[in-house]
Amino acid sequence: MKIRGNDFRDALRHFPAGVTLVTVRSGERIHGLTVSAFCSVSPEPPLVAVVIDQKHNTFDLLQAEGSVFAVNILGEEQSDLSDRFAWKPEKERFEAGDWSVATTGAPVLNSALAWLDCRIVDRYPAGTHTIYVGEVQESSVPRPDEKPLIYWNRDYRKLD
Repeated sequence: MKIRGNDFRDALRHFPAGVTLVTVRSGERIHGLTVSAFCSVSPEPPLVAVVIDQKHNTFDLLQAEGSVFAVNILGEEQSDLSDRFAWKPEKERFEAGDWSVATTGAPVLNSALAWLDCRIVDRYPAGTHTIYVGEVQESSVPRPDEKPLIYWNRDYRKLD
């Protein structure tokens, strides 16, 4: 018997995840969204993956030739930024935070714990989502000694 979507999501809410802002540049357009589906793939070459719902606005941007993205790892006090990029209208998202541009042209959050600037090297459709593999072109760790923002059981958490 196939598991129901609600049961699947209920089980996965018990797996803690870090919280990131994935920021995208596609031509002259920038966009960002909150993402917990992020992982390291390979140290040589340096690869990471983000998983994006195909119904999200970001999907079309990431599908465009030449699009790039950055992964901004949030600190435990940055839940407001996470909420902003999850729920605010697109035009209001970058109004908060200290932003600059990385090597690829993707926006990076200067106050993130760390960020990774990526060029898309592979796209893999996976059910309702697409896995984007990015080769890291540049990275920075502005706040190496601070704690990450964690999402677990449908709420933000802090490390003790």
